[in-house]
Amino acid sequence: MSSSPAATFRDSRSWRELPDYLEILAKDARETIMRGYYNVERSHATTGIGLKESILKCRKNHLIAEIKPASPSRGIITKTTNVEELAFMMKRGGAAALSILTEPKHFRGRTEYLIAAGDCSLPRLMKDIVIDPIQVEAASKIGAEAILLIESLFERGLCSKSLEEMITLAHDRGMEVLVEAHTEEEFEKALNTQADLIGINNRDLSTLQTDLNVTREILLSHSPRDHVVVSESGIETADDVRFLRGCGVDSFLVGSSIMLAPNPEEKVRELVEA
Repeated sequence: MSSSPAATFRDSRSWRELPDYLEILAKDARETIMRGYYNVERSHATTGIGLKESILKCRKNHLIAEIKPASPSRGIITKTTNVEELAFMMKRGGAAALSILTEPKHFRGRTEYLIAAGDCSLPRLMKDIVIDPIQVEAASKIGAEAILLIESLFERGLCSKSLEEMITLAHDRGMEVLVEAHTEEEFEKALNTQADLIGINNRDLSTLQTDLNVTREILLSHSPRDHVVVSESGIETADDVRFLRGCGVDSFLVGSSIMLAPNPEEKVRELVEA
């Protein structure tokens, strides 16, 4: 695994000069859809384990461990392609669920990774820039138990359907939905949807700035007793987990710090037992 600052995409510098990365992600997602990337065959059944159910039953810190080969902010994180082995390491460390990047350009994900991770029998969240029903259909075909929908993509009109339409489609296909918010306004709107889980992304996808206090400030103003809350991005240490748990978080989605760790299994265990 590589954590070298030099391990970045060739176009990373131009990314940082652009005003809004989220619109770039949406543009590239449309291009990926147009070239047929999501025209997949039905190839795998779900584990039958719901992400929300696994959170509610978890006796330790509920960790959604993310298989994340790269990111716009860090570049290439790892060249490891044995996703099945990595998934089992995360499970042995105590992860209660997995998040699998399937977006191919900026995160170097693949739909095959979600399929490969299925053998460890943990619920899997398909993590992608979902803007079109064909991606929801693809998630269903490859066996995802849940999908991520980003509130701000819908607020900006960057998706072909409304958020509620996409949630309904996912539910019709037997999948749960994690709706991701970054601001209080987005969080309030997410609470009024049929989402199964509400995510708070500590990273602003427009600027890639990350601050754990985003979760704290939103939950200081809102007490979503009837909703499961997942904090995402910027979680690196046991102290981070304890801080967010004290803010009222139910689950922790962690990617880069696990993927960069010399021993991902031990890193998962450290966070689960914090």
